Amino acid sequence: MKTLGSTTTYDGTEHGYLRGHRVRIVAVLKNALRADYDPDQDGQYVRDEEDLERAGGVTADDRVEVQPWLAAEGRFSFVSSDPRAIDLACFASLKR
Repeated sequence: MKTLGSTTTYDGTEHGYLRGHRVRIVAVLKNALRADYDPDQDGQYVRDEEDLERAGGVTADDRVEVQPWLAAEGRFSFVSSDPRAIDLACFASLKR
């Protein structure tokens, strides 16, 4: 299953403005929810599908960078957010 570039729906509450909106996945922040997360460590920001597979795919410990769909403008926003992976409909099965 292709993750990067795919679209899904945000169902969480952390980013209220995104709730129920269609979003496009642009990157995965590996292990961003762990207490020992280091954003400067190599391999933490994944924008390549093969790199994501090598890193074990998306897990409940990840955040996902997404861009919301702007229906009125017929395009995805240039602004992105980084919700928890489990708050996206396509990763809801990862909830513990």
